[in-house]
Amino acid sequence: MNPPSPTPDDFSFLPLEFVPYPPLPTQTTPTPIQTPPAPAPALALPNPNAAFLSFPIPKKRRRGRPQKIQTSFHFPHYFPPNDAQNQQQKKPVPDISEEIIVINKESTNEALIGLSAGFPADSLTDEEIDARLVTNIGGIEQVNYILIRNHIIAKWRENVSFWVTKEMFLNSVPEHCHGLLDSAYNYLVSHGYINFGVSQSIKERFPSEYTKSNVIVVGAGMAGLGAARQLMRLGFKVTVLEGRKRAGGRVYTMRMEGGAGNRVSASVDLGGSVLTGTLGNPLGILARQLGCWMHKVRDKCPLYSVGGRPVDLDMDMKVETAFNGLLDKASRLRQLMGDVSVDVSLGAALETFRQVNEDAVNKEEINLFNWHCANLEYANAGLLSKLSLAFWDQDDPYDMGGDHCFLPGGNGRLVQALAENVPILYEKTVHTIRYGSDGVQVIAGSQVFEGDMVLCTVPLGVLKNGSIKFIPELPQRKLDGIKRLGYGLLNKVAMLFPCVFWETDLDTFGHLTDDTSSRGEFFLFYSYATVAGGPILIALVAGEAAHKFESMPPTDAVTKVIQILKGIYEPQGITVPEPIQTVCTRWGSDPFTLGSYSNVAVGASGDDYDILAESVGDGRLFFAGEATNRRYPATMHGAFLSGLREATNMIRYAGTRASRMKVNRTPSKNAHTCASLLADLFREPDIVFGSFSVIFGRKNPDLKSTAILRVTFNEPRKKSQEGSRPDQRHSNKLLFQQLQSHFNQQQPVHVYTLLSKQQALELREVRGGDEMRMDYLCEKLGVKLIGRKGLGPTADSLIASIKAERGGHKTPATSLGLRSGMSKLQKVTLKRKLVRRAKIVRSSNKYVPPLKLNMVNVKVSEEIHTTNQPPPETNSTGQIQVDMLNNEQTAPS
Repeated sequence: MNPPSPTPDDFSFLPLEFVPYPPLPTQTTPTPIQTPPAPAPALALPNPNAAFLSFPIPKKRRRGRPQKIQTSFHFPHYFPPNDAQNQQQKKPVPDISEEIIVINKESTNEALIGLSAGFPADSLTDEEIDARLVTNIGGIEQVNYILIRNHIIAKWRENVSFWVTKEMFLNSVPEHCHGLLDSAYNYLVSHGYINFGVSQSIKERFPSEYTKSNVIVVGAGMAGLGAARQLMRLGFKVTVLEGRKRAGGRVYTMRMEGGAGNRVSASVDLGGSVLTGTLGNPLGILARQLGCWMHKVRDKCPLYSVGGRPVDLDMDMKVETAFNGLLDKASRLRQLMGDVSVDVSLGAALETFRQVNEDAVNKEEINLFNWHCANLEYANAGLLSKLSLAFWDQDDPYDMGGDHCFLPGGNGRLVQALAENVPILYEKTVHTIRYGSDGVQVIAGSQVFEGDMVLCTVPLGVLKNGSIKFIPELPQRKLDGIKRLGYGLLNKVAMLFPCVFWETDLDTFGHLTDDTSSRGEFFLFYSYATVAGGPILIALVAGEAAHKFESMPPTDAVTKVIQILKGIYEPQGITVPEPIQTVCTRWGSDPFTLGSYSNVAVGASGDDYDILAESVGDGRLFFAGEATNRRYPATMHGAFLSGLREATNMIRYAGTRASRMKVNRTPSKNAHTCASLLADLFREPDIVFGSFSVIFGRKNPDLKSTAILRVTFNEPRKKSQEGSRPDQRHSNKLLFQQLQSHFNQQQPVHVYTLLSKQQALELREVRGGDEMRMDYLCEKLGVKLIGRKGLGPTADSLIASIKAERGGHKTPATSLGLRSGMSKLQKVTLKRKLVRRAKIVRSSNKYVPPLKLNMVNVKVSEEIHTTNQPPPETNSTGQIQVDMLNNEQTAPS
């Protein structure tokens, strides 16, 4: 049957095969897509020449059985008007900055890939808006940014095993949009949309030393591992505390084996098992990086009645259509009810509609209806009587398209790859988390772990249970959100058989029951024979039956499952053997989970996922996990993405703290005292070279101890003691001319930074004058030059200690002319003394100047103090905020 024409409010059917993800190994470019003729725009867009396409996104409501009901998304395909259109409209050629750029001919395909990664096709996400990536929301600049963003994502998706660099796009993106390229690329990398995972190229980006903030991650599940790897790649010191003896949390692949003589073994997923949608799924990307193929869960899913007889296909289709019709009625009902629907359950609405037509159905149709209810309870890990009518499916618009898949060998392969080289401390059950302005303490047993920030990734059930005590108590807003959100249960019976006796062309089949209260008991079977390496069947237990299952003896559970299987296959003349090994899960009794996954309960909404995701304590305590992901709750990839999200937030807060001005609210006295001391100490610096001078604690021999570097601009020019070439003099002259427009040349300007004594000595040894030293300071050490007020309390303490070390010696007034009033002999003696001290480390810390001198474009002002200097020994990548270099050069030692 041909699909109806799409309209803004119509969710129609369209084929999904054309979506170019994941590509075949030989595929390098996405497949082109035909644009439908003259579609009606669904949204107001900045580009009047936007054509709309549709493609389906499967709904979460059919997680267990193959999806038949699909929704479609509308999105624009941007293209600039051609010359004929310009001539016909007789419009002047617009300014290049007001044109929609053309990167390649596949912008529609790239929009699809961007959409699969979670980006809207015609607008920015809230996070992108908050990041201020474009100056004008809704304009041509936004359109060009979206095109560039989608192009970068698509480029990486072509081969996720390689690190995508910004330079790869310089030729394809017009030069006037390179600023947007910088914004898009940096945003995608820092937020984990590209260049993430477990490939070798990404492993090579991990630093050899972790020198940034100390972060503690509670829980080594998908969220914790994803966050830990992202933080480690960016130089953060990470410690993961895990209560179990293994990583993975609710993702657990177990090896089953047994049998006399000819031993049989296989791997089975006792927790998260299905990759729900592979389009844009980050776990699918990890699988590709590991070289794993993914097995599509095949569409065939026969149902068997209570006695084992196959359900009539016509009746199956009839009831399924009726069930989906009731869901549609429930959707219309909540629209009519408005806010009142928040306090009504989905189950109540469905039961009301069902009772209207109860006389028109027979017993088997009722059993079929109950089976679909059980399937829906499985998808949401919650009873229909507790699911919110208003918001139970609030995440449906974000469901990732593509096939539902099994990963051969189990999802433990992903866990193992993510846990590689991550410092995980096992059997550390956290019971207390303290957080405050000075850092965090995480207590596990009798051990106390201290850090700058902590990420809590424990399941919602653990938070609901109060297993972890937070000091101070969490805000009431978060406590209310934890209470409102639902948290359900799903259990499994995994069985290893000596051989496959069921149909080999099946991945799923279902079983009906005539008891409504036990409709979820063994209602669906997964065949793992194609992916587990052995003949394994899994029976699912959902809804109310999952809770009863927690107290059912394992032998009784297995006996029931075998009876069901015999009722299905023995009438066909097939013998059902006894299983070699069986495993029954108890996720509700597991103290580290206390359930399976979240749902939107009556009284809750999607906002509660956002509330759970909020950080606490001014960026000290963070939360991740599937129950903190509004778009992708109750999924493995939702948990993983939440970890990447929180890694980004933690990095942002760490950067804010590093750059925050540390000044008293009543500055005058202390600030003035420190400023006077600093000026006094730099009258007798420990090292002087060119425009650079350094002070440090003379009694501390540790080369890693902190020093203060001062760079002076606009100081009266002195004769060069180091041979300078004409090109150097010319370039310095230009730099002086640039600075004259901002400052009076006769007034010296000082800027500072904190570094180690060793770094200062290395900087002293750099040849080539101040330009090369500034280049070394920027490229090699990666520090920022800041105003005196921006040095912060670390520098204040150092200034006070140096002053005390020098015995309170007051520099005489004549020392103001230290550089100019000193005799030539005195200066030479001092210079030689400093040279000898520097030579101690020169042999092991040589620096080869770069071939090209980088001109540093600088702005100097006392307002620079708003950015604080990173701690010593760190290689921060901040931009240098100084524009000018003094022409003085020092003599070679």
